[in-house]
Amino acid sequence: MTRRGLTLGVAAGAAVTALPRLSLAQTTAPTVRTTYGPIIGGRDGDISVFKGVRYGADTGPRRFQPPVAPTPWTEPVETLAYGASAPQGRPDVPASEDCLFLNVWTPGLDGEKRPVMVYIHGGAYSNGSGSDPLYDGTRLARRKDVVVVTLNHRLNVFGYAFLARLAPGFGSSGNAGQLDLILALQWVRDNIAAFGGDPGRVMVFGQSGGGAKIATLMATPAAAGLFHTAATMSGQQVTASGPINATRRTQAWLAAMELPVERIGELATMPWETLLEGTSARDPILTGSGVYMGPVMDDVVLHRHPFYPDAAPQSASMPMIIGNTHDETLGFLGNDPANANLTWDTLVGRLTPEQLRIDIQPETVIAWYRQSHPELSPDQVLIAATTAGRSWRGAVIEAEVRAATAAAGAGRGAWVYQLDFQASLSNGRKGAYHTADIPLVFDNVAAAGSGATGAEAQAAADLMSGAFATLARTGDPNHAGLPDWTPYDLTRRQTMVFDTTARMADDPRGDERAFFSRVPYIQPGT
Repeated sequence: MTRRGLTLGVAAGAAVTALPRLSLAQTTAPTVRTTYGPIIGGRDGDISVFKGVRYGADTGPRRFQPPVAPTPWTEPVETLAYGASAPQGRPDVPASEDCLFLNVWTPGLDGEKRPVMVYIHGGAYSNGSGSDPLYDGTRLARRKDVVVVTLNHRLNVFGYAFLARLAPGFGSSGNAGQLDLILALQWVRDNIAAFGGDPGRVMVFGQSGGGAKIATLMATPAAAGLFHTAATMSGQQVTASGPINATRRTQAWLAAMELPVERIGELATMPWETLLEGTSARDPILTGSGVYMGPVMDDVVLHRHPFYPDAAPQSASMPMIIGNTHDETLGFLGNDPANANLTWDTLVGRLTPEQLRIDIQPETVIAWYRQSHPELSPDQVLIAATTAGRSWRGAVIEAEVRAATAAAGAGRGAWVYQLDFQASLSNGRKGAYHTADIPLVFDNVAAAGSGATGAEAQAAADLMSGAFATLARTGDPNHAGLPDWTPYDLTRRQTMVFDTTARMADDPRGDERAFFSRVPYIQPGT
């Protein structure tokens, strides 16, 4: 046995050793031979766990380039600790450009062909990793008899800076992070059978930015055939960035570092911390925020928008769940004291273009809510309007596009859900906020960071985790605990409403949907 896992199986350095480690019993340690070399995992009760499994080489020497496979190894590598996350603006996250690692939880290395559930983390395209406690796959693997995979990939400028129009040799830089995900899914295809998984039943699921990455993969030719079902949770990508706006964003980032285009070659050797600091530049397109980096329709990796003008044909027939939470923006706005105890007058100043993300007068929005929903307070209207105008729109459009595709006989609709279960923010405010469905889908209501705890939360988790695991297993999320969940169509707009119990509803919040549909939706970041 060897400690070479610090350079081959997990990321190097003290940052990694500071992360939680599994116990390794020398006589019972699970061992798997991957296509790149043998690895040794740990045990969490009856679940074999492999953390920090390398699926790609260090990206540092190949900044802005497609990922490559790692150098094979022959000696067993310990995979007991999470690998480093991609560089990002969170000092609490151990980070490195050597970040292409994934994690596997499996009930058995026994040759069984279990469904495989690959989770792609959120954090927009800028932050996050596959090692959050909420993403621990132990309970999901144990209770649903599935193989769970989480992963890290390049983020922000390292994964999505579009340099192709500014310098030669960077044709795919605007989608490097997506190419990392494709390399990880290729690893799953080639290796997951050795972990008791079925490479022919791979489901991708992701929340927020993770869902958006999945929507983009569904339109990316290189991802075709690597997964068979999909579920997006509060994360949509109707359109990708166009190459001109993406170039303007890259230029804003370069200007923030005072790096002229003539010296763009220096990006290859500058400290990654310097590159990250430049992301504080103001976005030239999406005013009021830091510079956005996300997938680009570059005609190299991505040749079309994910859900415009229709559902990408390569995935139009793929079984898919599309979901959102009832109070999405409570997760962004609810902990800010400035958004509490509002009056109708002060609400006007809070319904800014940066919050609504559409071009509509706040007075018009307020007047409509006061007439149509007199039961709502100004605080509640802030959350309802920003959710319906900004966060829910993409989900509605994707569901409509899938429904239209099904009606035309060119694909299938999507199973749509709305989460109504109320979790608690750190300040005590309750609601079905952005991220509230993560511990429910992972069946991790007792994990650190879960705002959904107790018996009622567990009841909701049983419903949601069961639906996701059943989709992975059968291609249909219906299970014994649910009423009949029918796909969304443009006549009824069928939606599963998850709470402590589940119920079907036709067009929930339909009046809000119709009100905001009068205003063109522009994908944030496009």
